[in-house]
Amino acid sequence: MSDRLKGKRAFVTAAAAGIGRASAIAFTREGATVFATDIDEEALASLKSEGIAEVARLDVRDTAAVDAMAARVGKVDVLLNAAGFVHNGTILDCSEADWDFSFDLNVKSMHRILRAFLPAMLTGGGGSIVNIASAAGVTKAAPNRYVYSATKAAVAGLTRAIAVDFIAKGIRCNCICPGTIETPSMLGRAAAAGPGGREMFISRQPMGRLGTAEEIAALALYLASDESAFTTGVAHIIDGGWTL
Repeated sequence: MSDRLKGKRAFVTAAAAGIGRASAIAFTREGATVFATDIDEEALASLKSEGIAEVARLDVRDTAAVDAMAARVGKVDVLLNAAGFVHNGTILDCSEADWDFSFDLNVKSMHRILRAFLPAMLTGGGGSIVNIASAAGVTKAAPNRYVYSATKAAVAGLTRAIAVDFIAKGIRCNCICPGTIETPSMLGRAAAAGPGGREMFISRQPMGRLGTAEEIAALALYLASDESAFTTGVAHIIDGGWTL
């Protein structure tokens, strides 16, 4: 432990599993006081043994709940938006309900969180915002990821907009664009694909393996820390060479 986030307060969404969980743990191990949220209260509870300062249920699709949480937590130095959903299919498989749900969870949830937490970050001297986007939609098309890709492209645009609007006010905003990462969500999609589903996902990776949530968390930690103080508005690709 090198205390890279010592004295900082961090707020993390979708912290019960995958990238959000790995990032919350990484932030804690580097000295941050971490507030971890998710709708999965049972999985959240297990984070207490990792030294997380506070865990709480939060539905990022509920504006009133987000506003109340921001008022309760107060000023944070690091904000990690990790909530998201991967819809499978082309435009022909995407109903209006699918479109609305995907944009609500993948994009509007970040809008809610930012609207709620940014004022205190500004009055408190600034901070670092890290949004989880995807290599799919931001730099490359992926088959059967129509609305997912659209949402992640929107996240990259939202990130740059926040960065440029508050660049002189102490706020940095970057997004991370992972390739295929081995998380419970990804393994669920692999299982749904049938026998050999996991191997199919691996076959698309030039490195011959999937990424890990801890590898994404390492980048999130860098972006959260003062080591990246000259970096803002950037979509950081971490995909094992998938977009080459």
